[in-house]
Amino acid sequence: MENMKHETLLLSQEQISSLITMKEVVEIVDKTFVGFGEGTTINPTKVNLDLGETAEYPPYHGFMNAMPAYIGWEDIAGIKWAGGFLGKRREMGLPYVTAMILLIDPHIGEFKAAMDGALITNLRTGAQAAVASKYMHPGKEITMGLYGAGMQGHMQTMAFAELFDIKEMRVYDISKAAAEKFKEDMKDYVKGDIIVCDDPKDASVGDIIVCFTQSKDKYIKNDWIKPGQIVFPMGSYTECEDELLLKADKIIVDHIGQCLHRGALHDVVEDGKLDESGIYATIGEVAVGAKPVTDAANERIVCIPIGTGAMDIAVAGIVYKRALDKGLGGTYSFV
Repeated sequence: MENMKHETLLLSQEQISSLITMKEVVEIVDKTFVGFGEGTTINPTKVNLDLGETAEYPPYHGFMNAMPAYIGWEDIAGIKWAGGFLGKRREMGLPYVTAMILLIDPHIGEFKAAMDGALITNLRTGAQAAVASKYMHPGKEITMGLYGAGMQGHMQTMAFAELFDIKEMRVYDISKAAAEKFKEDMKDYVKGDIIVCDDPKDASVGDIIVCFTQSKDKYIKNDWIKPGQIVFPMGSYTECEDELLLKADKIIVDHIGQCLHRGALHDVVEDGKLDESGIYATIGEVAVGAKPVTDAANERIVCIPIGTGAMDIAVAGIVYKRALDKGLGGTYSFV
């Protein structure tokens, strides 16, 4: 992975899209989860800069995260600087996610690449729940419930379709038009029927329940979820009722330090109702068999892959290598 000119490779989103597929991202995410379990993926807790997402000041309705990582199986290191903005950014018609990724040679610290991080963020976020499900759900066929028919609803479905045959998918979105568009967009990925639900409860009946919304209403109720279901609250907020989190048979996360302070578990941890002892395992530990899931058919499992920089750096490392091989991207000498 040497750039002999000692220049930094610059890659746009369009160039990245020509170098990677969802199928490949699923494989990369899988290897990186295994690296977490083996201890060869190094991923400090992300640092959050609140720019008005929840804070009163400054009033920009967004946040940015600094997310460094080292990927042992690729021998690459880097950092993603990424976030999401509503407010003025949404008014301008810009995508919610904004991100850049920097890669370094971990031997000498030379900056190898600077690239768009938004597409990689969307792809790897889509892949995480599907890969985790591979280690928890017995069998190739699944039924799914999906909350949120936006970009991530599409990405989640594409990723699950790589690993499972989706016999039925029920989708709920506060915008029925978005849900209907999703149904048309995803018909080639879902082998069975896609059912647009008018009532959110009606989407809660699948083997796998994926939630990816901006809601803070804790709309997934404890009494909706039965043994044999795996719930993935993927949003940045608290989509699940506290009772579901506290009464789940197993809580599995991608990164304990991050998941205790952001996303689905934030409120129950802040209120002192849950701590690290209430988490059964990380996805990496499940993937390498250190803490297997052997009775998913009889358990209610909540799995929270809140997102780690390691997944972005792993995907970016493969993109970088392919760009060099194909002669894509510009270069710049910063020194």
